[in-house]
Amino acid sequence: MPHHSLTYCPGTESEQAGKTSSCQGCPNQKICASGATKAPDPAIAEIGVKLSTVKHKILVLSGKGGVGKSTFSAHLAHALASDSTKEVALLDVDICGPSIPRIMGLEGEQVHQSGSGWSPVYVDDNLAVMSIGFLLSSPDDAVIWRGPKKNGMIKQFLRDVDWGELDYLIVDTPPGTSDEHLSIVQYLSSTHVDGAVIITTPQEVSLQDVRKEIRFCQKVKLPIIGVVENMSGFVCPTCKNTSQIFPPTTGGAAQMCADLDLPLLGKVPLDPRIARSCDEGKSFLSEVPDSPAAKVYLSIVQSIKDYCSNRVTEEQRSA
Repeated sequence: MPHHSLTYCPGTESEQAGKTSSCQGCPNQKICASGATKAPDPAIAEIGVKLSTVKHKILVLSGKGGVGKSTFSAHLAHALASDSTKEVALLDVDICGPSIPRIMGLEGEQVHQSGSGWSPVYVDDNLAVMSIGFLLSSPDDAVIWRGPKKNGMIKQFLRDVDWGELDYLIVDTPPGTSDEHLSIVQYLSSTHVDGAVIITTPQEVSLQDVRKEIRFCQKVKLPIIGVVENMSGFVCPTCKNTSQIFPPTTGGAAQMCADLDLPLLGKVPLDPRIARSCDEGKSFLSEVPDSPAAKVYLSIVQSIKDYCSNRVTEEQRSA
């Protein structure tokens, strides 16, 4: 039986690419051996040029699914865009589970192509959104893609969307530390990324995966703006008592941040009105502005704005 080439692949960027015995019979052996695969992707430089008109780039990450990344990304975008002098964009790179169109009230919208690339969908004059959800014929369509195809889509979103001049670009990511995350960090490597906001919930099952995300950021040298703890306690609307629905058995995000020397940006309590607003495509911050959760959100957003403006000041000093 012939030795199958997929038993061990040294990787396209390895010195051994195309040269080991396991490369025999692989259709890509010639191109790997030529060294062409080790050259940097020309798209990186093109994306650097395209995004040179974006002042601040913020990634929203978590190692855990279902902790509220898209909810946070959407409300961060809404809060930043509430200043009408700022231009804000939200990019959804969750290829398999794009929930941003629903949360932003844009389901059924289409992306249009122009001479200068894809036009994003606008919620307001100063708030643009892009998601693979706009390219699907139905919100229930499944995207069943392997890594390279996902990476190609992310590359297109960064290089071909006509964002124009932006103050803030927020990138909502899927959970984990795999293809999409490596792609986004690689493609943004020629631009200045302000940093990542890490989302968690209080229980150890979530924190365990979030610590992996933090290690990922440290490995790829992505600055961490801070951590947000979502679903942090529930205040009963009737008796006003607080219950810990997701108990912080190991001290929650506060203890993790203390252990890893990271800023805790805030703890957002559970509020059913947040989920309702997301399902209805409305901003919770404008629907229930006096709620405890909205107040925490606004203080988190202020911390992120301060972080971004301090980075600009530091760069000007070192320039």
